[in-house]
Order: sequence, then structure tokens, then C-alpha cells
Amino acid sequence: MRALRLGSWVLVGLTIVSLMGWGAARGLPGLWAVLLGVAIGGGFVLLTAASVLATSGTSPSTTMAIVLGGWLVKMVVLIIVLVLIRDLQFYDHTAFGVTAIIALVVVLSAEAWGVITSRVGYIGR
Repeated sequence: MRALRLGSWVLVGLTIVSLMGWGAARGLPGLWAVLLGVAIGGGFVLLTAASVLATSGTSPSTTMAIVLGGWLVKMVVLIIVLVLIRDLQFYDHTAFGVTAIIALVVVLSAEAWGVITSRVGYIGR
């Protein structure tokens, strides 16, 4: 839960900073690119964390199947979306690519930090 919360907050901060930067540099196409990049890059990572959280009460094999199945579905959807928006001109392609990659890295890092620094009780037998 902590990882998902931290990842979401970092994504909101990245969105605000990117909107200011790319909006100033590229105008309206930069703003659209940031929104697309954050949705795709950050959403991809956050959905994985949400699926792990949703299946936390199930067996490890069920969790693994749902996470891997969700990852495959996300990859197919990602490829379809990228093919559909490839030739569109309403967004800046450079801003989109940079924002999506930074969102992936930053949100994944925040989630990893959230997991690593969590305090979890351990009860042995």
C-alpha cells in the first residue's frame, strides 16, 4: 500500500513539473504529450502495483498469474495505443517519449523505495 501511495504522489509531482516545463517549451502539444506520457508510463507501473495489492490475499501462484497476465495485456494495449497515436500531430513526440520514460523510472523507483523502507512485522514459528 505504501509503495502505491508513494508512486502516486511522485507521479503527481512529475506531472506538475513536466506540464510546466514542456508547456513552456512546446506549448499545447507539449502539454498533451505530458498527459499521454504520464498516463502510459506511470499508469503501467501503478497498475502492476495495484494488481499485486489486489491479489495479496491469494496464493503466490495466483498472484503471479494475475500479475503476468496483466503485464501481457498491458503490453498489447500499449502497442495498440502507440500504433494508433504514431502519426498524430496533436502532441509533441519528443516530450511524450521523455516523459513516459521518466515516469516509468521515477514511479518504479518510488515504489521500490516504499517497499524497501516499509516496516513489516515478522512472526516466526
